[in-house]
Amino acid sequence: MKVKIIDIQGNETGKSVTLDKTVFEVEPNDHAIYLDVKQHMANKRQGTHSSKERSDVAGSRRKIKKQKGSGTARAGDIKNPLFKGGGRVFGPQPRDYSFKLNKKVKRLARVSALSYKAKGKAISVLDSINLDAPKTKLYAEMLKNLKLDDKKTLFVVNEQNKNLYLSSRNLRGTKVVTASKLNTYDIVDSQQIVFDSMAVAEVVINLKA
Repeated sequence: MKVKIIDIQGNETGKSVTLDKTVFEVEPNDHAIYLDVKQHMANKRQGTHSSKERSDVAGSRRKIKKQKGSGTARAGDIKNPLFKGGGRVFGPQPRDYSFKLNKKVKRLARVSALSYKAKGKAISVLDSINLDAPKTKLYAEMLKNLKLDDKKTLFVVNEQNKNLYLSSRNLRGTKVVTASKLNTYDIVDSQQIVFDSMAVAEVVINLKA
């Protein structure tokens, strides 16, 4: 599949790039995408939720009333979960939500997600993405020139671009990542992916390694 290379003004440069079939034209595996996105979301969870159970609540262990003859149900100490201020039953405790996923599955997920985007013509390639200064206005103008100001956009660059990153972080619906940090969640979460011409080759190399 060939994609025409454009500049930041949205004009064609007369050049094109051929997208590698083994990365952008594979048979998508939906389950692999699901697993990789699930792992990404699980790894972001802090898992710091906590509640006090019966053994954690401050209070006396003395039996609060006699076992029989009161006319009401039996009761032990004041930390009983049935009483106000008592411990919680099976409450949430700190835990680690992360889980392991094989590298081959993660690779399959990424190429599957990229193949979906390529099939839907949601991939653009820019000759270069350089901004003279870290200004949100310049970034917004670029999005408008590319007719992407109303779409959730993911920019993929070959190496860290400080001006581009600083210009984009104040805008909602757009994100900048390097080719080495490209993940399935970001691909799926975007409506349009814009590659730096050098980043396309870098992504292919990373996914074939």
